[in-house]
Amino acid sequence: MTRHVLLGIGSNLDPHRHIVACLDALQERFGPLEISRVFESPAVGLESPDHFHNLVVAFESAAPVGDLRAWCKALELAQGRLANSSTSGSHTLDIDLLCVGELTGNIDGVVLPRGDIERYAFVLKPLAELLPEACHPQNGLTYAALWAAFDATEQPLWPIDFRWRERRISWPD
Repeated sequence: MTRHVLLGIGSNLDPHRHIVACLDALQERFGPLEISRVFESPAVGLESPDHFHNLVVAFESAAPVGDLRAWCKALELAQGRLANSSTSGSHTLDIDLLCVGELTGNIDGVVLPRGDIERYAFVLKPLAELLPEACHPQNGLTYAALWAAFDATEQPLWPIDFRWRERRISWPD
């Protein structure tokens, strides 16, 4: 059975190169992608002078949750992420499994949906733009409604110009 998979993707070290490589690998492995705009923001929860570029990607997959997570972690490492870099402020590539269909709870060691959806503007804003009418699997609220109620005053972010495969996938407001 295929499920709608949602990934949060971020980078603050040569972000254009690493995000392009990530999108290329995702499309090659999983097929057609739905891609949000790319947002720039200061680091939140990490010490880093570098701004992050973040986006959300959606696709269909029948892969088990554990396999999806392992594939994403392998891609992070292939893009130069250090295995112990989760607490440092610099990331070549960070891929987080946000949702897999309507699955909830701890599945294959992954807690779904990821709490970052409701915690961070850099996850919720691109998700609300990409899938405004889709519903959060636990609370049933649309991502647009969650964003409308979100207080982003402490988490500024802005869309940036970004091209992938000769297409403009992101643009400033």
